Amino acid sequence: MAQAGSVSAETETLSHICRLVEAFRAFDADNDGAITAAELGGIMGSLGYNPSEEEVRSMMQKGDTNKDGLLSMEEFLEMNTKDLELGSSATFLKAAAEALNVDEDGVVSGEELFEAMWNMGCGLTLEDCQMEDCQNIVASMDGDGDGAVSFLDFKLIINSLL
Repeated sequence: MAQAGSVSAETETLSHICRLVEAFRAFDADNDGAITAAELGGIMGSLGYNPSEEEVRSMMQKGDTNKDGLLSMEEFLEMNTKDLELGSSATFLKAAAEALNVDEDGVVSGEELFEAMWNMGCGLTLEDCQMEDCQNIVASMDGDGDGAVSFLDFKLIINSLL
């Protein structure tokens, strides 16, 4: 993972993406995994923006890659994260997500992430990846404060950066 400053910046990037996921879910009122133009306007307002109807319509057109008139979670994240970078950690985290043996509860803890990254044998040294870094990464994605993140959310968030 690298230096403390970069880990902190990367953790903040992950936190930002988690806030986007939470905003998406909050405005997906019927929990169908998609949002309408009206719901997108509400999300933007909750994030501190005040877009016009024309701006919302334009965002929908740009983000709706499958042209179904709705934004999926993946389309929404792609639209809002294309300029973000997680640095070198993105590759490690994607590999870790693929290597994780998720237990029955379907969540990933900092300890499980640390173990997966070490087991991958990606040439990591103790300076590259420490337990505390992995715990901080999971904590940045942990919406309910239980010390873990759902495996599906973990993969969704990491994939949005690649």
